[in-house]
Amino acid sequence: MIEIAKRGGQDLIRPRHPEHPLRTAFTGTPAYAPDPRWAVTGTYTAFPEPRPTTVGATVEGLQHVYDAPGRIRFQLEGRTMGLTAFNGHTPGNLMVLFTDATSGVTTYPANRALHIDAPGPDGTVVLDFNRATNPPCAYTDFATCPLPPAENRLPVAIEAGEKIPHERILTRSYEH
Repeated sequence: MIEIAKRGGQDLIRPRHPEHPLRTAFTGTPAYAPDPRWAVTGTYTAFPEPRPTTVGATVEGLQHVYDAPGRIRFQLEGRTMGLTAFNGHTPGNLMVLFTDATSGVTTYPANRALHIDAPGPDGTVVLDFNRATNPPCAYTDFATCPLPPAENRLPVAIEAGEKIPHERILTRSYEH
């Protein structure tokens, strides 16, 4: 089985091996226990025009360019913070890539992703960090995951969502 993809303007062919030990030995992804304090309400503000946003990748020399439709502001631990949002998988929904003070300690260092339902008419969104997920590169060195934009590096420890996969903890091979 193979996958054909385009990354950073380049075509690539990626083999898929269903019996590869990375897949067959997978034991699951640890996660923090859900905690309601990590579900926060924010306000989404659309940019006048989507902003092309260039971000790095877990593969050296590769860059990704995404159109950022807006920014989300929210309060966490008494501080006002913001995240640049990208388009989600379904029309109207949003997605943010972020790091925080747990990145590289208990969570995957490159980033985690948070999918957000479409904003309400007044721009209200719910950021439920309990649902923060690892990107594919948390599981294999062969993924080309984007890194978050610099402004999405949060200065607090968000102890919510997925942690470093067990296999990466054992090998410490998550360091890029």
